Amino acid sequence: MRAVLQRVNSAYVRIDGKIQAEIGKGLLILFGVEKTDAEEKCAELAYKSMNLRIFEDDNGRMGKSVKDVEGGVIVVSQFTLAGNCKKGLRPDFTTAMEPVTANQYYEKFVSECRLNYLPERVQTGIFAADMKVGLENDGPVTIILESKQEHI
Repeated sequence: MRAVLQRVNSAYVRIDGKIQAEIGKGLLILFGVEKTDAEEKCAELAYKSMNLRIFEDDNGRMGKSVKDVEGGVIVVSQFTLAGNCKKGLRPDFTTAMEPVTANQYYEKFVSECRLNYLPERVQTGIFAADMKVGLENDGPVTIILESKQEHI
């Protein structure tokens, strides 16, 4: 299970030409699941995502979380995060979780993010939709969290 957190000044998800989600300052989270991932890691990964101190504090250091800065959050499902590029020139997605279970994990992760923050501040794309994602990365700051770590 991987979550790619991007600290943004703004971000949006557009589907079929319509805005599905849109935020100002906050986090854009790309979320992907592999077949070997355990569902209970969703809660741990969500907690870490909502509380990770990657926003600037009064001393110019990364000392605040998205909650501390009252930022928005967009979570986007992205199965390509399970891609393996070690062999050949075409990514291999055989380790990606099958869609029905991956969607359950995605919904669980989103639900846990909402429990760890304010539900109305956590928006989403649509699972398996063709989405256009736009963002202005702040910093740039991009952090990758993986559930394969003993403690996320």
